[in-house]
Amino acid sequence: MTFNTFNFNPQINAGINAAGYQSPTPIQAEAIPVILAGRDVLGLAQTGTGKTAAFALPILQKLMKGKRGQVRALVLSPTRELAEQTHSAFKQFGGKTGLRMLSVYGGVSAKNQINRLRQGVDIVVACPGRLLDLKNQGEINLNKVEVLVLDEADHMVDMGFLPDIKRIISALPKVRQTLLFSATMPDKIYGLATGMLDDPVKVAVDFEKPLDKIDHAIYPVDTTKKLEMLIHLLHKQSSDQVLVFTRTKRRATKLADQLKRAGFTTASLQGNLSQNKRDAAMQAFRQGRVKVLVATDIAARGIDVMEVSHVINYDVPDTAEAYTHRTGRTGRMEHIGTAFSLVTQDDVSMVRSIEKLMGKKLKRRNVDGYTINLTDPKRQAPARKKGRMSHPNNKNHYRSRAKQHS
Repeated sequence: MTFNTFNFNPQINAGINAAGYQSPTPIQAEAIPVILAGRDVLGLAQTGTGKTAAFALPILQKLMKGKRGQVRALVLSPTRELAEQTHSAFKQFGGKTGLRMLSVYGGVSAKNQINRLRQGVDIVVACPGRLLDLKNQGEINLNKVEVLVLDEADHMVDMGFLPDIKRIISALPKVRQTLLFSATMPDKIYGLATGMLDDPVKVAVDFEKPLDKIDHAIYPVDTTKKLEMLIHLLHKQSSDQVLVFTRTKRRATKLADQLKRAGFTTASLQGNLSQNKRDAAMQAFRQGRVKVLVATDIAARGIDVMEVSHVINYDVPDTAEAYTHRTGRTGRMEHIGTAFSLVTQDDVSMVRSIEKLMGKKLKRRNVDGYTINLTDPKRQAPARKKGRMSHPNNKNHYRSRAKQHS
């Protein structure tokens, strides 16, 4: 199958060719015809499989007809980076169409965004907070929106955007096409989908499993040796671009500074940075001037750099689903990638959850001088002794507990 199958406008085909796209990915092949038919869609696919093009291309096709200069397509994104990435994709695919696109998010002056809106735009990619600010100021009219997209909907719900999303939806025409795309399907997303989609077509492409194009491995290590282990691994990958994940913003900043002192060209990407600094870090990483980017989960949404060869979990994520999001930053669009995780004894239970999601064991790799033996917590848990003090109905049990908390 090729993109010619969809009979896109020649001006859109020009954008597809300029982007170097030849054959649609599975999510694109299944979702595009349904979206072109005007149906609501719940799209579920792994990170890095081409979901943006799956909704951007049919939206461009739809907007080729009709009045220009008014907001007819709205895409909601959880982070500024993802909003800008999606905006760039629309510009790339629609560069020859004459359609006007705008990204709207906080952290920067609203003046330029307001000026662009007043000049007339057709497609807005926005973070909910800034969009509502502009709406409340009367600077954006959502009455003409024909297509609404919730991109990375699972993260939007996790980040607490649901009340804002509902306020935005209440301002949209009731008759519209709605597309919801997500990499996971927690109960919250299912509830959101059933409440806002009208008789949707579900398009699911292996969304629960990490990408097959990625080589996964763990490195057992003591907590005190994690930094040394990371530096050792980075020296082995010195010519590649590497994305390193930490759990917290403070840890990302500290680790980036430590890696700089160790001689690596490094930057951090986390929520406490100003938008200009975040943009500068991303630009340097995309251009290859920064080889190691240290990021948190939320800040990394929107990182779409084909040359990322390795994702390293300096801190193992809190959920198995987060692991698929992180590792999906490499091995994108049929490229080969590698995902390493530095695993301490405290991470063993989460590794078991990740392996259950993947349906296979992660490779164990040892490095002399750093590797430790990991033990299974379930196997190590001592058997509970039977007796009066251990029984929850025993009065002495509660007296003992009361002393502990007094």
